[in-house]
Parts: sequence; C-alpha cells; structure tokens
Amino acid sequence: MSLLEEIAQYNHSNEGISLDQHQPPVRSPVLLKQKSKLRENTARTSFCMRATFFFLEANQNSHATYRKYDRPSYTLSTFIPQNSQTFYLALRALNVTLSMIPETTSSYTIGLMRLQFWREAVTKILAGSPPKEPIAILLASAISDLNERTQGRARISKAWLNKMINAREQTLTNDPYPTIAALETYAENTYSTLLYLTLSSLPMTSITADHVASHIGKAAGIAAVLRGLPLVAFPHPQAQSPTQTASGNFGGTKQGAVMLPLDVMAQAGVKEEDIFRMGGEAPGLRDAVFTVATRASDHLITVQQMLSNLRAGQDVGHDFEHAGEEGHEYLAGRGQRDESPLDEVNRAFGVFMPAVSTRLWLDRLEKVDFDIFRPELLRSDWRLPWKAYLAFNRKSL
Repeated sequence: MSLLEEIAQYNHSNEGISLDQHQPPVRSPVLLKQKSKLRENTARTSFCMRATFFFLEANQNSHATYRKYDRPSYTLSTFIPQNSQTFYLALRALNVTLSMIPETTSSYTIGLMRLQFWREAVTKILAGSPPKEPIAILLASAISDLNERTQGRARISKAWLNKMINAREQTLTNDPYPTIAALETYAENTYSTLLYLTLSSLPMTSITADHVASHIGKAAGIAAVLRGLPLVAFPHPQAQSPTQTASGNFGGTKQGAVMLPLDVMAQAGVKEEDIFRMGGEAPGLRDAVFTVATRASDHLITVQQMLSNLRAGQDVGHDFEHAGEEGHEYLAGRGQRDESPLDEVNRAFGVFMPAVSTRLWLDRLEKVDFDIFRPELLRSDWRLPWKAYLAFNRKSL
C-alpha cells in the first residue's frame, strides 16, 4: 500500500470489534473471525496513522522552509484559493530547496545528484508513490486531491516540474548569462513556470492567464537574480562551494560570481574584477543594474497594458510567445470555454500577486539609485501585505 493510499484510508480504517483481553481463549469460529478482522484493522490503522504523521510533519517542515527563505511568497499565500494552498506551499518550498542546492552542497557532482533525486522524485510523485521526503509527500498529497476534485480532468505537468529542476543546473557553476535574453529564459523556466503550475492547481487552463503569468514570472525572476547578486558575488565562507573561485575579498568574504548578463556588462563598461575590488562603487555597475531592472519593469508594464486591454473588451494586444509549447495547448477546448479572458484572469488573480512584491522591490532599487549592494534591499517590505490587498481587491497590478 502506497503512502497516499494509507493517508486516504485513514478515516475508514478504524472499524473493529473490541475484545476483552482477559477473556479465556475461545474456539468459536465467529469469534476467531472477529479477532482476525480486529488484527487486520489494527495493523491497517497503524500504517495509516504513520502515513498521517508523515503528512503532518511534511506540511510543517515545508511551511517552515518557505516562511523562512521566501517571505514574500508566504505573505502572498493568503490570496491563493484554499483548495490550492497545499500545492502552493509545497511548490514554493520545492523552489526554495532547489535554489539552495548550490550553497548547501560541497561539490558540483553532489549538486547534480541532488537535482537528479528531484527528477526521480517528480516521477514517483505523479505516480502517487512519493519518496519519504517532506516536500515530495506534500506535493503528492496535493496532486492527489486535485485529481479527486476534478475527477482526473486537471493535471500537473511533469515537463514543467522538470523544467524548474533543469533550469537550476546552471546555478551550480554560476556561469554568467551571455545575454539579457538568456536571463529572461532562465526566469521563464523558473518563476514563470512556478506560476503556470500554480494556475494548474486551481485548476485553470487559459492562454490569457498563462500569458499574464509569463510576464510576471519573467519580471520576478530577473528581480530575484538582481537581488541575489551581492550574495552570489560575495558568498558567506561556509556557504561557498568548491566550484566558486576565491581570488578576491570584499567585507572579509570570498568572492563568487557576478550574475549580470555579459552583453549588458559590456555595454555599460563594467568589469567583473572591479566589482570584486570595489563592490557597489565599481564603474558602470549601476548602469548595468539599471538596464536589467528596466527589463523586469517592462514586463510589469506590459501586464498592466494587457489588463487594461481586457477591461476595454479587447484582446491582450500581442501574441503569447510560448503558445503551443508543451503544457500550453489550449485550442482543443477553446470552443467550450465558459469564461471570458477577463473572467479567467480575475479568477486567477491571486496567482499574479508576485507582481506586487516585484514592483515594490524595483521601486526600492530605484530609490537607492540602483546601488544593488545597499543592505536594505535584502530586507522584507512592510508595505507588501496592504499593497497586495489593495491590488487584489481592485484587480489591478
């Protein structure tokens, strides 16, 4: 019996007949049959209680992970529909876990092994037999619940889950992005894909919702790379992996890598060695950060224009570049759609809340004149809860 089957049967497994243990042995066929049934039910209940314990522990561990390391997502979880909360929690915890692999592994090879574990775990999760790992158990339970709620009509894309995992392989070596377009591709494969998967859990299958999610995810992913730039360039000594070079110092820590697109750095005239020597005062660095931040902001402006067009009864104004790719097939059910594109976006609006946290961070970056090394940029923004509340109620980003 799989772990999920044990959980599902827990509420139906406590049917037995109490027998006084001090009664003398009896040989009645009826009572012997009752004793046999009691033993079977006791064993089944034990298995199910153990499975339920694993589930509750998985929920608690995953909750603690993303609350500690992804505070904005924790804050924004309140806008996710209740029946998708478990999936959202597990998915965000998985994203945190994947993002931490480079700094929690001692070598490139071990990092690859960790990523391979998650590829194999995804296959087992979708088959209903997850490994005994907290996030995997929680994901499997949420997917099982989705199947029950939709009678199997909704699905979670294995390709999207694997895309998230595969995209993290680049972070094991901290190879710089050759172009800003390559950075956008990374953001699409990670943060946009996070939003696609969350939409699937509602469930929501909509080219318009996915299109909005794509732009928001790209903005969030680009902003995340910018925000992490000081931490990757000057990692804590205990977190540094052997794949990271260490030929310079800044603030007493060993250097890592500068994760700005090479074409942007060349255009701004910023040199990696200058960043390692001078930190935020490196010539051209603020110009390079401005260029990358502007690209993230452009995606959010595009989303605002798309929403404006939808409210005016028009289409979004441009084609979705990923339409027709695996996981984005919509044409078969388009003629049977009951909702307008605007209705779909409004129903899925809670999934789009990362646009609010991303905009707030980009605004803070602008206020410090794009000095990416300012420590306040790493702090949580106390305005996020009420800014998100206003955006959600107004359906405006």
